[in-house]
Amino acid sequence: MAIIGTAGHVDHGKSTLVKALTGINPDRLREEQVREMTIDLGFAWLTLPSGRSVSVIDVPGHEDFMRNMLAGIGGVDVAMLVVACDEGVMPQTREHLAILDLLQVPRAVVALTKSDLVDDAEWLELVVEQVREELRGTVLEQAACIPVSARTGAGLPDLLAELDRLVAAAPPRRDLGRPRMWIDRVFTISGFGTVVTGTLLDGALAVGDEVEIVPGKLQARVRGLQAHKAQVSRAEPGSRVAINLVGVNKSDLMRGQVLALRGAQRTSLLVDARLSVLRDLSYPLEHDALVDLHVGAAHAQAHVRLLDSEALQPGESGWVQLRLAEPLAAMRGDRFVLRSPSPSQTIGGGQIVREAVGRRHRRFRPETISELEALLRGTPEELLLGALAGKQTMRGADLVKSSSVPESEALIALRGLLESDEIVLLDGRAADDQTLRNALIMARKAWQPLSQTIQTALGSYHQQYPLRLGMPREELKSRLRMDSVSFLRVVERAVSEGWLVASETEVHLSGHAVRLAPEQDSRVKRALALVAATPYTPPALSDLQELLGADLLQYLFDAGRLLKVSDSVAFGPETYAEMEQRVTTYLRQNGQITVANVRDLFGTSRKYALSLLEDLDARRVTKRMGDVRVLR
Repeated sequence: MAIIGTAGHVDHGKSTLVKALTGINPDRLREEQVREMTIDLGFAWLTLPSGRSVSVIDVPGHEDFMRNMLAGIGGVDVAMLVVACDEGVMPQTREHLAILDLLQVPRAVVALTKSDLVDDAEWLELVVEQVREELRGTVLEQAACIPVSARTGAGLPDLLAELDRLVAAAPPRRDLGRPRMWIDRVFTISGFGTVVTGTLLDGALAVGDEVEIVPGKLQARVRGLQAHKAQVSRAEPGSRVAINLVGVNKSDLMRGQVLALRGAQRTSLLVDARLSVLRDLSYPLEHDALVDLHVGAAHAQAHVRLLDSEALQPGESGWVQLRLAEPLAAMRGDRFVLRSPSPSQTIGGGQIVREAVGRRHRRFRPETISELEALLRGTPEELLLGALAGKQTMRGADLVKSSSVPESEALIALRGLLESDEIVLLDGRAADDQTLRNALIMARKAWQPLSQTIQTALGSYHQQYPLRLGMPREELKSRLRMDSVSFLRVVERAVSEGWLVASETEVHLSGHAVRLAPEQDSRVKRALALVAATPYTPPALSDLQELLGADLLQYLFDAGRLLKVSDSVAFGPETYAEMEQRVTTYLRQNGQITVANVRDLFGTSRKYALSLLEDLDARRVTKRMGDVRVLR
């Protein structure tokens, strides 16, 4: 369902024309009707001659209500620029036209209203020529100019026919499977509760869907959906929809928030964007200038960080990073408008190319500019790699959503990136689309430095601790600052590439091995001989450490040549296995065992018997019940 949006100077007849076309007065507020001036967004709908049903958004023309105008014009398919025949182009006409150009509204018609007030054909020709001059060089340059009169009905059939043609030429709204809606109106209905309205983007929404409103992370459920005051069970992308919500109050919500499926929408304090400054701006845009940012139905203050210039002159374009004063739920591809807070005027606008940026970019970095230009060009492969930029790892499904590439195209592009070795699957190679969606993915250019970081860290560790088999896994994970799942997959990938060896507790480079010097080997043999001589009453660990030293003793533990069961006791591995087997056999025969039983079973002392049983308890072989142990 297409959406038509009005634009134009105050008192040029936008609302009157909408009412003449639709039969609906878009001025819903009492103050609007008393003052005969649109203050806030108005909404209507009509059926075109072809039978197509369309929504109409009527915006205020007075400069005092520019914020409201911007909240409504961003998501339209067709613009209807209204110019009164008796006045011609006025200041707000130019500003609204500039905004339509900045937002790149691709299809438009110019309605020359109040034609019944102009009898002079030459005057009308002058107005048309003036409008044509203003449209030159903008996205509306080819727009038809149609004289109309809302009072007499003259020209309305021609206007409807042109609107029908433009709507038919509009491509279907994209469906990325992640519905989101900028909230532009919040109200309550007695007996139903909270209702929000807006234009649904990027996916379909159904009754019963669990949703989240951000910023704020408010949880709700869709109780009902309406389009043009008719109940529907499912709303398609591009439709104007009213959503009845369960779980939130009207007081919790406001214009500019975004409704999306739970967990699907992030907020940003930093966004990367391409910005164009208006040609008729009277001053250059300086680095770090404070501006008002308008995107979707939202408004926020922001500082403009210029990334490739010291200042942007009127008519120039450049790369910027917008540092927001408060979180904003914008997405890649959203178009925006910048206005100066004082004096209030439009500065320029452009397109967001990356949201939820993790850090401020350093200025004048060629690699940053190249990356942003690739995102703007927007091949599926470039968009996927751009979404991966700055991330350690991403699940395939999350990567597809972040890239704004339709899933069918994204999966094909991911396979191409895999074949060209530009991405690494940490879960192995994907066999089908579903495993690709679930796979943990890393950019090859991120995997290579990460691999080098791991190898360098382990190489230094092996040099510092030559008698240790490897670095504890948790220590390496902490150094890399990775979550548990990503770290596990990184280790598995490194092992599969052959340069890393991993056990349950430690990791080491594949070429690393502990090599004892002759003198160290001699001490090890003497210590192990002492342990073997009295296997059930081996020397205390303090005595072994005095003979071996701490590092050599730890090596025997790491290598499994001694098994530490307490702070003072260690057994040989064969002895420990034998003792465990005999204890479990005793328990199967007798049902329970005491410390004294173990002492007598091995002819040892209470210290060794108790250390053995406590270790078996810790390993969940036995369970203590009072003074006895039983098998688990």
